[in-house]
Formats: sequence, structure tokens, C-alpha cells
Amino acid sequence: MKKIATLIIVTLFSSIGFAQHGAKIEFKTENNTIDYGTIKKGNDTGIRVFEFTNTGDATLVIFAIQSTSNVTILSKSKDSILPSQTAKIEVKYNLVLGPIRKTITVESNAVNYDDGRVPLKIKGEVVAN
Repeated sequence: MKKIATLIIVTLFSSIGFAQHGAKIEFKTENNTIDYGTIKKGNDTGIRVFEFTNTGDATLVIFAIQSTSNVTILSKSKDSILPSQTAKIEVKYNLVLGPIRKTITVESNAVNYDDGRVPLKIKGEVVAN
């Protein structure tokens, strides 16, 4: 019985050591993806917004946002995001005919993603008017 109690105590204390403390970024879109659906060229601006919240216990800092071709980052929070605060990243896809499959990479101090790098995705299809 003494060995079992010791094992439980050791397990409890070691699990506390693995708890992540720091900034955490949680995006509101499912799988960090915005689906444009099927849109007609000329009938849409191509602008969409990724909203996120700092769910951690430290200030979140966005260091950089890298986009791929045909994607422009229109705006991002220039300030640090305090715990429980919400912010947004506004992107614009240059409406080129065909399928949309792009990734935007957010570099931050978030501890809930490897190296703080968060992949955001946009998908959909652009058709002629």
C-alpha cells in the first residue's frame, strides 16, 4: 500500500512539472482554417479575418506573419495580447481563378504550438463571373 501511495504522489508531482505556463493562442476557426467556399471573381473582396484569443497566463507576442503567394496580410495586432484578450489577423486573397489552398504562418511566443509557429489555412475556389 505504501508503494502505491508513493507511486501516486510521484506521478502527481511529475505531471505538475509538465503543465504549460505562458502565452497560448487559440483561433476561433475550426482547424485554423477559413473556407472561402465557391466565390465569383469580381463579386468578393477576398478579405477574411482570423480571430484568436490568448488563453494562456502570460502576454502573447506575434513576432511575424509569413504568407504565401496571392495572400496579403492587411492587418495584425501591433500590441502584445494580454491573457484573455482577443485580437485578429486580417488577410486578403488575390482572387485568382481556380482552387484556393494557401497557408499563412504566424510566429509567436505561444507555448501550445511547436516553436510558437501556428499554421493558418485558407481554402475554397474562385470561378469566373
